[in-house]
Amino acid sequence: METSMCAFLRGVNLNGRNMKMADVCNVFCQEPIKNVRSVLATGNILFGSNIERADLRRSLEKRMSEHYGTDISLIIKNKEEIENILSSSPFPADSDMHVYAFICENGFEKTLMERFGTITPAVNEKAQISGGQFYWQVSKGSTLDSGFSKILGEKQMKDKFTSRNISTVQKIFDKMV
Repeated sequence: METSMCAFLRGVNLNGRNMKMADVCNVFCQEPIKNVRSVLATGNILFGSNIERADLRRSLEKRMSEHYGTDISLIIKNKEEIENILSSSPFPADSDMHVYAFICENGFEKTLMERFGTITPAVNEKAQISGGQFYWQVSKGSTLDSGFSKILGEKQMKDKFTSRNISTVQKIFDKMV
């Protein structure tokens, strides 16, 4: 049975790299998967597959890395997991705040929480683990100035996670079959 999934790519528009989503989708279409399409230009690729997720991830990362000539990492979540990300968000919608959900391998949310505990948060800046997910709330306009954003940019953190604004996660979920 085919499962609806989303591959979350990290670093799509960083350090001069600008992956076009149509090109990424073409690379994905080389795999035996169906209904490949992107949501926004931030590395969210929807598709359907009945291939074991770990095998699919290895194959897609290899194919993407070969195509782009650099290491590409991605994390695959199914529709139920994305629904959990939405329903577990601990922070209410607030027009003055960004809420980010961190897409990571199981267990890394604890590392993120530990690292958040090493900074002095700005006013209204908060982090919480809920439903097995790490969430970060930060005032609009101050995301890149946060001490936590500096930690997130560290080399050893590079391939461990990616993050999406909770409104982006909602758009992804709404487009899933």
